[in-house]
Amino acid sequence: MNQTERRAARYRFSDRMRNVPESFLSELFRVSADPAIISFAGGLPSTGYIDAPGIADAAREVFDEYGRTALQYSTTDGHLPLRDFIARRYRSRLGIPATPDEIQIVNGSQQCLDLAAKILVNPGDTIAMERPGYLGAIEAFSLYEPSFCAVPLTASGVDVTAFAEAMERKRPAFFYGIPNSQNPSGISYTEPVRRAVARILEDTDTLFYEDDAFGELFFDGKPRPPVKKYAPDRVIMSGSFSKIVAPGMRIGWIYAPQEILAEFNVAKQAADLHSNFLCQMILARYLERHDLDAHVAPIARAYGENCRLMCDLLDDRFPPAMTHTTPQGGMFLMATLPPGVAGMKVFREGIRQGVAVLPGTPFFVDGGGEETIRLNFSATAPDEMLEGMARLARVIGGLS
Repeated sequence: MNQTERRAARYRFSDRMRNVPESFLSELFRVSADPAIISFAGGLPSTGYIDAPGIADAAREVFDEYGRTALQYSTTDGHLPLRDFIARRYRSRLGIPATPDEIQIVNGSQQCLDLAAKILVNPGDTIAMERPGYLGAIEAFSLYEPSFCAVPLTASGVDVTAFAEAMERKRPAFFYGIPNSQNPSGISYTEPVRRAVARILEDTDTLFYEDDAFGELFFDGKPRPPVKKYAPDRVIMSGSFSKIVAPGMRIGWIYAPQEILAEFNVAKQAADLHSNFLCQMILARYLERHDLDAHVAPIARAYGENCRLMCDLLDDRFPPAMTHTTPQGGMFLMATLPPGVAGMKVFREGIRQGVAVLPGTPFFVDGGGEETIRLNFSATAPDEMLEGMARLARVIGGLS
């Protein structure tokens, strides 16, 4: 027993802590912060597109006009002008009849994962999710001791036949999915798949947790209809300003039927009373003063150019046996390594040679993924990407 284990043995922790998979997120953030390492491992938006002057102006206005009010306690459901903005954007952009009463502000969409599982899952209940699935969701849900059911992804989205079988056999508490530019794969559901998922849900008592963290970041600028549009009573959605305004503000939201939102509100109040009210007011003022579409458009275009560059480099400079997804939006793609090359070895050797990727195994709740890696293309400039991909090509070539 090492020193850390001896120290831990002095304390009693809940049984649920033994069920949480070892976190790769802390390692991810550590390597992303090392300036000597070119990182494709993180999930960071490009710092260059954070409008610090505009947010600073909004903050000054809030302090000048609201001062002490902005620094006081507030309501659990969140700042009404911000919720109204989100609802109006759902109506105008996606054509779904959202109201502010159906929206609650959370501390980034990561908190939404935790609270949704808290109110919907008992120990032993089934949570269904995509295979591969989002690592942060796996970690958040694992605390509530579920049984996971993995539903494979295809190039068109979730495998509809496998999805229908899972709904019938497992009757999960909810299915968690990311139809737009899925993390880690970058795959987006086609519209027929979205409609099929909605039809299947209507015949079940299962909810669909539709994580829409990347819906604003399609490279062509065209929104895709959410599954919620086709099954409004069976879908809860989460969204976030982290990828399109500023992640440090930690402002996300849940959009759900009011019966679900009432229970969510109880859990949210018990967790933290309310999200950061000052940041909510600053963000609401910023959005009032700025055109969000005009702000997001160049971000999506830049990410599209980065993605195309990364895909071209993978096609031209890596072993022919290596394949990858080709995203339509978002921040990530997934690559399948040549036979005999393991993602964990690529991760370790990559760190030694100054480039970081994320091995695929943490994204597979049922095991597997050893031959995959996830790559982020949003946080590196083109010249940095060229050098980083050259380093990665050397790593994989040396291991092949």
